[in-house]
Amino acid sequence: MNAILNLSEDHRDCLQEVTNVAMGQAGDRLARLLDTFVVLSIPHIQVMAPADVAMALQSVDSDQTVSGVCQGFIGGGIAGEAMLLFNDTSFEDLAKLMNYDSKLDSQAEIELLMDTTNILFGACLKGIAEQIDMEFSFGPPMVLGQHQPVSKMFKLDEVKWDHALVTEISYTLENYNVQCDLLLIMTEKSIDLLLKKIDYLLG
Repeated sequence: MNAILNLSEDHRDCLQEVTNVAMGQAGDRLARLLDTFVVLSIPHIQVMAPADVAMALQSVDSDQTVSGVCQGFIGGGIAGEAMLLFNDTSFEDLAKLMNYDSKLDSQAEIELLMDTTNILFGACLKGIAEQIDMEFSFGPPMVLGQHQPVSKMFKLDEVKWDHALVTEISYTLENYNVQCDLLLIMTEKSIDLLLKKIDYLLG
């Protein structure tokens, strides 16, 4: 496990490049749908224990409430979970961009969350899978919560792994008050296999 916990610079750089391409494709799909410019952060990739993930999530928006969706994925021995956290100020602008004319109640917010999640998760995970020559199948997306502190989105007592490869990237929409953070969490059993795939790419 020590070798996994200390990712080599080559592994990190390659993972970052693979993720950059995939998340860029996801951002491009969102930009085309909403007809606006999407700004992406550089992917932050690290092997973390559950408590570290909780701390990282709290640093995303420690003072604000968020709404979140998660979706499991699996394929070729690699399994994980994608998580999308939306700043609560995002919904009004998101509704405008998606031409959503109905009353912006709790159910409408869930629909907006799910629509955005489908675009970002689908494009991002497909992009990663294609680059490492795999196919992922997806579980149903689930709402983690609405208008809650980040600490309530990630329940430490429900985590079944000791370490995971965590990739975090932020998306913002230019000229709109829309911000979300996408996290990919790959379980420790998947890391070995993923690094073997990366070694093949590097070779």
